[in-house]
Amino acid sequence: MRDQTMLPSSRRSFLTRLACAGLAGAGLLAPIPAQAQAFPQAFSSFSVDVRPLKAKGWGPFADLVGQAALDELHRSFADRMNPRGPRFVLVITDVFLTAFADSSSGWRGRGGGGGHDGMDGEALAIGRRGEILARHPQHAVLDVARRSTEPDEPGRAVALAQHYVRWLRRRL
Repeated sequence: MRDQTMLPSSRRSFLTRLACAGLAGAGLLAPIPAQAQAFPQAFSSFSVDVRPLKAKGWGPFADLVGQAALDELHRSFADRMNPRGPRFVLVITDVFLTAFADSSSGWRGRGGGGGHDGMDGEALAIGRRGEILARHPQHAVLDVARRSTEPDEPGRAVALAQHYVRWLRRRL
């Protein structure tokens, strides 16, 4: 006759091992990546790094995007200032401005589509010794509501930078 006291324990341990193997296979038990780290809630200062845009030849346009993002950081995160907190650095890596700015004409004239502008970057929390405490990569997309005859790329870039920072505020 089999010992019934060992059966539930071994079944439980088998199911536990099976569940852990499944979670590990799905990447859920892997070490927490840097972008999933908890972002600090208060910051001592804000800055925007547009060197990746300047390296692509954006020049003064990169400065315009950076200044718009910095102004919005100060507005959106004003309640989260603390001189003892880490520095908040926003690195803007890419900006995409669509050639199809007219929202009334979609791709191949199907109507209603319109274009989208996008921005890629990463928010960094930088400690006192220059170490990265947390990071949050992000891609933001904004619908373009301009006539194709009046594209206003600088205005679209400013609106996109503001939109990007507002999404950061929601996510962090």
